[in-house]
Amino acid sequence: MKIALVHDYLREYGGAERVVEALHDLWPAAPLYTSFVDWKSLGAHAERFRGWDIRTSWVQKNPLVKALHSPLRFLAPQVWESFDLSGYDVVISSSGWFICRGVKVRKPAVHICYIHHPPRNLYGYPTGRTFQKYALVRAYATLINFFMRQYDYKTAQHVDYFIANSNETKRRVEKFYRRESVVIYPPIASVREQQIRPHARKEYYLSVGRLVWAKQTDLVVKAANMRKFPLKIVGTGPEEQHLRALAGPTVEFLGSVSDQELSRLYANAKATIFSALDEDFGMVPIESMAHGTPVIALYQGGVKETVVDGQTGVFFTDSDVPSLVSAIARFERMRVDWFEASKARARSFSAEHFKKALLEFIEKHTR
Repeated sequence: MKIALVHDYLREYGGAERVVEALHDLWPAAPLYTSFVDWKSLGAHAERFRGWDIRTSWVQKNPLVKALHSPLRFLAPQVWESFDLSGYDVVISSSGWFICRGVKVRKPAVHICYIHHPPRNLYGYPTGRTFQKYALVRAYATLINFFMRQYDYKTAQHVDYFIANSNETKRRVEKFYRRESVVIYPPIASVREQQIRPHARKEYYLSVGRLVWAKQTDLVVKAANMRKFPLKIVGTGPEEQHLRALAGPTVEFLGSVSDQELSRLYANAKATIFSALDEDFGMVPIESMAHGTPVIALYQGGVKETVVDGQTGVFFTDSDVPSLVSAIARFERMRVDWFEASKARARSFSAEHFKKALLEFIEKHTR
């Protein structure tokens, strides 16, 4: 079969990009169609995609649209319809908020969409920024999003099969698109076993993820200030300057780190604190558990499917500092052997499981 891969864009490295890497591992000769690549913003992660057959849209040569792709999201139909995907037997789209499943796929080719989430900004879910607190931006977004929801629904009807990254996303696909989907959990990063030290003295908490509003890293920083515990923060983003100004002396910002360094940080942390709002799935808790490190997580979204309270971590139920501080205090009082239970739980989300399930799905639906 001739296979084409499609992805929203390559500008940052997160869970969606790990999925694209796994797809590329399965079909290394398949070209990747994407709206644009921002090699500079990818930083050290840019090397992961060097040498791929990447085919970008006209946005790649348009610096204005490239920089303002979010406010100019009404151009998405023109972006995806500019690609010629004729000649492929199977098109696999890795789709998030930029709706790359809008590509035209001609029958009898099969379009399979691996959906990370319906666009959060279109359906009232928290997003990375809080620009809509401004009246003018809110009015503009209301107008644009009205038409984008129609486009989003229309493109969903053209997909042959949906694969959701979690049961939470599966529910959203059914709610907003009236479509069924099959859940295949995304792959976590491989773990270097030699870096895991179950009996190491663990003195700090860890926060990992993009520093954007919806991740609520400010809750973790405020909790660290209040309880004066050591906190290491991995990640970059538009909230970084604000968070640095907020942080007390026990908080350390590490920026973007290599996989090897991140593995070391996970393995030596007391726990990873995950405070994201309505996360669709959440790769960070799984990565932490893969290192035998428990998770203190906000009880929302996909994390309810992955962390087991009292066995691989603890939950806090309210999106505020007192609730998080109470969960940390509860965690520190507990005498649980987190290590083996956390590792065992994470094995269900391995890259091998993902690839096997995906291959079986494609074989079944492309005969």
